[in-house]
Amino acid sequence: MANACPELAEWLPRPAPLMNESRPSTPDVPSLKISEMPQGERPREKLLARGANALVDPELIALLLGTGVPGANAIVVARQLLGKYKSLSGLSRCTVKEFREIRGIGEAKAIHLVAAFQLGHRLANERLSRQKVDSPELVYDLVGPEMRALHKESLRVILLDTRYHLISTSEVSHGSVNESIAHPRDIFRPALIASAYAVIVVHNHPSGDPSPSQSDHSLTRRLGEAAELLQIKLLDHVIIGAPA
Repeated sequence: MANACPELAEWLPRPAPLMNESRPSTPDVPSLKISEMPQGERPREKLLARGANALVDPELIALLLGTGVPGANAIVVARQLLGKYKSLSGLSRCTVKEFREIRGIGEAKAIHLVAAFQLGHRLANERLSRQKVDSPELVYDLVGPEMRALHKESLRVILLDTRYHLISTSEVSHGSVNESIAHPRDIFRPALIASAYAVIVVHNHPSGDPSPSQSDHSLTRRLGEAAELLQIKLLDHVIIGAPA
């Protein structure tokens, strides 16, 4: 992910305080309004002049926000969002309710953000729908970046057609920190509804260790038996860990 560009500022050097000298607290300096910034640094004008690739993440998010709050322009609010959720991936999982907890983001701005990130997810899925999804690497490209950052276990089923092209992805269960309970009938229900030819089952380990547990092995055996009865191909059961 692109790193947020630090706010440009010039600071005069200050003498180091004496050992017992107390440091007076300084109030936060309000940021410039975007309309007060040099024209070439304003996100809208920069995009028009140089294209979207010239903008860093906070500037792109600022365009979605439109306005900031007193003392903090939209770019500053965008940086605060990225600081709280650590990455675009973290932001992309936020709900309207979670966005509204941020000062300066009301319902309309929250809806814009959720809609924009959802379009990004759909674009990624659209690209993968043209490929044959038949390897753990492609499965990771499809759901890994999102699932590895989840704090609770999620079990999802990837539905494929006869050419192993993506039909859709469905979340079957969302569990506790270390357990996601799902019955084979719940896992195969989306496949039956979509008339899928094959499925790949995926779940995450929030602990970060992708090693299969005893219950994971047991679930895989039960899924294999159910798949044979239903005449649906179970291609894989993929476990996604988290970054160390």
